[in-house]
Amino acid sequence: MTAIYCYRTVDLDLRLVRYAVVLADELHFARAADRLMIAQQTLSAQISGLENRLGIALFVRDRRHVELTPQGELFVRRGRALLAESQDLLTELSKSIPPLRLDVITEGLTSGVVARELRPRLTDVTLEVVQGQGFAATVTAVAEGRVDLAFGRVHGMGRPLPGNLRHQLVRWEPLGVVLPAGHPLAKWERVPMNELAEYPLVLHTAAEATEWEAWNEELAAEFGLTFGWRLHGHGRGAANAAVLSYQAPSLGPLEAPVPEGVVVRPVIDPVPLYPFSVIWRSGRASLPLRRAVAAIHEIAEEHGWLVPPETPWWMPADERL
Repeated sequence: MTAIYCYRTVDLDLRLVRYAVVLADELHFARAADRLMIAQQTLSAQISGLENRLGIALFVRDRRHVELTPQGELFVRRGRALLAESQDLLTELSKSIPPLRLDVITEGLTSGVVARELRPRLTDVTLEVVQGQGFAATVTAVAEGRVDLAFGRVHGMGRPLPGNLRHQLVRWEPLGVVLPAGHPLAKWERVPMNELAEYPLVLHTAAEATEWEAWNEELAAEFGLTFGWRLHGHGRGAANAAVLSYQAPSLGPLEAPVPEGVVVRPVIDPVPLYPFSVIWRSGRASLPLRRAVAAIHEIAEEHGWLVPPETPWWMPADERL
């Protein structure tokens, strides 16, 4: 007669393996429970449940002490190796996840603030920040998946947004006037729009930033502003240099750093608002991308960026609330 032996298969829960290893380190239920941040009674019940599932005793315990059994020593030794291997696996997997690429357009914009504040919220995601110098130029890269997130104004490109892109408002951004320090408008703490209309402006845009140029043109048409110089270039540094070269004002972000000899003043009556959005590719978005979009919305709410000012404001007609 042939003997048939049946062996019970037990699936190991790594959480319980960790409990046993920590208890073996401490040989004291209260201290082990503190390290694991669980109740002592919970740890005791979990260890007992593990022993019942395995069908062996891992620990000998009474009111005075805790000791490992020979089987417990084997379990803990192999359990340590198992936990280390699982951590190595997770580390290797995290390194295999492609980085999240953000195009912040240029230095000194709201998108740079967002990128900086995203890092501590997505510590397990590699963020690559690039500067495409204009949203209109970045749209194709986002639509084709070469860039994950871009920032800008979704109107004014001169063509519709590609159908596979989605967008979410980040900020109604108040813009100011960038001035040579000796300019007559620099005496104002806040420059009224009708005063700004008295002086020709420098319109400095990247050739790729058609949405920024269109916004300037719409503002000028609404309030009788004039452009004495129309220049193409990249970056806030070049725009500030143009202000100094022509000793003329230019519209720009309030918070961007400026060089010596240049000042920035808020514009009022009304406050010109630039609708700044984040744009991404729709479809099967990765979990890091979905987390990033949610985190960007949180950042915008924390800064109060989604609320227009209480004073009179202006933005292009097709983007007004």
